[in-house]
Amino acid sequence: MVLLAAAVCTKAGKAIVSRQFVEMTRTRVEGLLAAFPKLMNTGKQHTFVETESVRYVYQPLEKLYMVLVTTKNSNILEDLETLRLFSRVIPEYCRVLEEGEISDHCFDLIFAFDEIVALGYRENVNLAQIRTFTEMDSHEEKVFRAVRETQEREAKAEMRRKAKELQQARRDADRSGKKSPGFSGGFGSTGSMSSSSNATIITDTLMEPEKPKASPVPARASGPSKALKLSARGKEVDDFVDKLKSEGQVIMPSSGKRPSEASKALPPPVNTESVHLRCEEKISLTCGRDGGLQNLEVLGMITLRVADDKNGRIRLTINNGDKKGVQLQIHPNVDKKMFTTDSVLGLKNPDKSFPLNNDVGVLKWRLQTTDDTLIPLTINCWPSESATGCDVNIEYELQEEALELNDVVISIPIPSGVGAPVIGDLDGEYRHDSRRNVLEWCLPVVDFNNKTGSLEFSMAGQPNDFFPVNVSFVSKGNYCDITVAKVSQVDGEVPVRFSSETSFLVDKYEIL
Repeated sequence: MVLLAAAVCTKAGKAIVSRQFVEMTRTRVEGLLAAFPKLMNTGKQHTFVETESVRYVYQPLEKLYMVLVTTKNSNILEDLETLRLFSRVIPEYCRVLEEGEISDHCFDLIFAFDEIVALGYRENVNLAQIRTFTEMDSHEEKVFRAVRETQEREAKAEMRRKAKELQQARRDADRSGKKSPGFSGGFGSTGSMSSSSNATIITDTLMEPEKPKASPVPARASGPSKALKLSARGKEVDDFVDKLKSEGQVIMPSSGKRPSEASKALPPPVNTESVHLRCEEKISLTCGRDGGLQNLEVLGMITLRVADDKNGRIRLTINNGDKKGVQLQIHPNVDKKMFTTDSVLGLKNPDKSFPLNNDVGVLKWRLQTTDDTLIPLTINCWPSESATGCDVNIEYELQEEALELNDVVISIPIPSGVGAPVIGDLDGEYRHDSRRNVLEWCLPVVDFNNKTGSLEFSMAGQPNDFFPVNVSFVSKGNYCDITVAKVSQVDGEVPVRFSSETSFLVDKYEIL
């Protein structure tokens, strides 16, 4: 390595901003910079000073120094050229060369330093290129914004045109002395607006009297002002969508969530009985890229909700078919002896009833293991370096064959600024999110009939750039085989109808 570090320091050797291009500890850098002022000989004009191990190449900046720490065998001419470029970068971001100004723009300087030097070697860049790279200006984003603004202007122009047509229809109706069809309130409507409800929507959203351009906007007599509201733009978008709907435009619904987020919750059941049970499990898994399981933890709970007072005094018969070695824990008010002997959940005092219209957790369980055979879904990500970057092969395998996983999303991080990945073989679908620098491999269902699959893609980067891999899914099945087999009354063991929902969700599923 040639260039070890670049720093802006005071004349006493105090580091303000320092960027290391090799592995160096903070103590080492501070020690080198603190020793730098003591090595300079007063009265002699030099641009470098050497020790037994390093060379300092520096340039005064009023009350500060721009210092490059290099090895002794580096080319001094190239170091001086690099130093001049560093010195020209600083005024680009700092109005005055003072300690406070440097500290305020430290991250801008660090980003610019990284464009000049990479892994200790000078990049072939000039000041204009550095300015362009650090701005990170996106032509695609400008085009998108321009198209969006054009669409909004056209929609507003169309709405104004239709509003004029409605006003003209109203004037014609007033002149003829006839009431406009399908409208009660004074405004007319076209032939297509035969419904009074539709006409009301048009009036509320579209009918805005045209304002003279020269006249000032009159102040509102009452009501809060719309200025300086954080939610103002969101409200404009909602109004814009409502106006499009009122014109008959078909608006596609959007949940506002990415699939990986939306898949973390299952919709509640439509029909529920007066006794409703919810069995929910969450998995937290961390696995090494070489296949070793670091930690697997599953937390489960059965929650009871009673909506009818007649079914308050009940007992739950539990079917525990778990063979993975879970640890069970019951509610303190539940009879522990009865659960241990008969696997039945009931209150210690049989004369009492469960709370009404309240979710009560009656049974919890926990599984924590490092056994690789208990991983429900194994992920094998194998990046291989090639002449053009990396060839990445990733595959999944469902080990828990009794499970059916829905909305499976495997998120692979990818390097930024190197373009889109080139997809080879693919099972399922993929989505490239360039804003988050993530390649999402989407699989609607993974079950016994679709237990394995693979994805291959190529792009520039290093093998470490494609980790950690994150996985999300939902399942209506149970990982630990613990279910409620029967619900019955305390008196007479009369069976009680009940509804239940089961979900197996991901809290964290990461391959490091």
